[in-house]
Amino acid sequence: MTILIVSGVEGVRNCAEVISKQLEMQVEFASGRRAAIGAFRRREFAVVVLDETLADSDPEAAEAIWERSGMAIPIQINFALAGAARIIREIRAALQRRQREQAVARLAARQDICIELKNTLNGLLLQSQLALAERGIPNNVAQKLRTVEDLAGKLRMQLAAGPVTDPLQKGTARLQP
Repeated sequence: MTILIVSGVEGVRNCAEVISKQLEMQVEFASGRRAAIGAFRRREFAVVVLDETLADSDPEAAEAIWERSGMAIPIQINFALAGAARIIREIRAALQRRQREQAVARLAARQDICIELKNTLNGLLLQSQLALAERGIPNNVAQKLRTVEDLAGKLRMQLAAGPVTDPLQKGTARLQP
């Protein structure tokens, strides 16, 4: 994961080095819109930190940067007022928020898929049982329907036995403070 810091203030380069060491992440520095857009062409970023003074002095440049930042977490901060420690806290909090949001989204998607599978299986079981209840079906067709019913029943039990765990409770990587 890489962080892009966009600021016209030269002293921010030193701050970028401190951030890189503290968060153990690669940090790139861009001095303005043109450099930031060039950086976006080269790679994706996890976080884009834009100096508030740059955003205030050139709103069009800030908008161009945000439009091209892709899936990066946007952070706008005044480097003149915030020290490296605060910026590190802001970045760390944003990354942790993103982790939690992604974990919740994965859990919701997993639960939705599980519900869809259960609904489909219930329909498959019902239809195969109704077909088996019909009179006069050939033995070979009845045997195939029983096989479908058995397989659907096994899959239903597997889905019921495999609980969907909350990734926020265990197994989720945490960023170290």
